[in-house]
Amino acid sequence: MKRLLQAPNLALATLWADLLRQGGFDVSVQRAYASSIAGEIPPDQALPEVWIADDDQVDAARALLHELRNPPFQRWVCRGCGELIEGAFTQCWRCGASMPP
Repeated sequence: MKRLLQAPNLALATLWADLLRQGGFDVSVQRAYASSIAGEIPPDQALPEVWIADDDQVDAARALLHELRNPPFQRWVCRGCGELIEGAFTQCWRCGASMPP
């Protein structure tokens, strides 16, 4: 069992763990409730962590996390209304049309 990363809060730790589980990795969140003792121990030691069960999958899990945390920047023009859409959006914010394939 190895630590993949330390999260700034429990919400992100559980989100990243859920995304990794959907990707087929056996992960768990450790130190989920250690923030309550942050004054008794150094604050950085009270942050939640995401751990992976299979040591051989560490690199693949980190690669997936990097891909999920850094989606490619896209730019497309909506077919429905002609609006320029930037970012990781797959639907037009103006008219609701889906991104063309």
